[in-house]
Amino acid sequence: MAAAQGHLSDGPDDADGEGIPSVFRQAVAGLQGVRLRPEIELDATPPPQRLAPFSYALEAAVVVDDEELADGRLILLHDPAGHEAWGGTFRLVTLIHADLEEEMAEDPLLPEVCWSWLTGALEARRVPYAAISGTVTRASSHYFGGLQEREPSTRIEIRASWSPVRPGPAVPASGQGVPDTAAHLSAWCDLLCQIAGLPPGGAPEAGVVTLPQRRGPQSR
Repeated sequence: MAAAQGHLSDGPDDADGEGIPSVFRQAVAGLQGVRLRPEIELDATPPPQRLAPFSYALEAAVVVDDEELADGRLILLHDPAGHEAWGGTFRLVTLIHADLEEEMAEDPLLPEVCWSWLTGALEARRVPYAAISGTVTRASSHYFGGLQEREPSTRIEIRASWSPVRPGPAVPASGQGVPDTAAHLSAWCDLLCQIAGLPPGGAPEAGVVTLPQRRGPQSR
């Protein structure tokens, strides 16, 4: 990932084209003004096509001592006509990956814990959201033949989407409210750091559980 640590560049899909709705421009501007932890590398990337009339995508990685501990993608979707399943005109979609230590990989409650980290990150930032859904997948790999020297590995994957709800007064009937995308991005970065095994805000907090950091680079 080419982005410098701790900032978001405009990228190729910077929502500057003609015909872009003002509310979408404002939502993207919110994503571009967030201060990030230095361990996070974040950059804009071309969004997937045909998911919505307007979209903006980010890719991120948590990097410590040149080792990537977790990575993910966050996509902002906007449909001015509204979407029944979204309950509004905006939707956020995410995919996050991280490798696990053996002791965490064997925890039968790991999927539930990881999902609670997502909802907990949003609630900790006090950002309203609706219609959340997703999956948590734990995938184990065992190596054979020419790869048999590698240790078995396990990877966690979180796929989720939710509708950012505009804070404050009720959204007008037209649904043209602008959600606080900066707060949603901050919550998403909190989740990314937590699944990477970093303590919140750079210091441990009582009652907060994170994935143990991996011990040194692993072969892939």
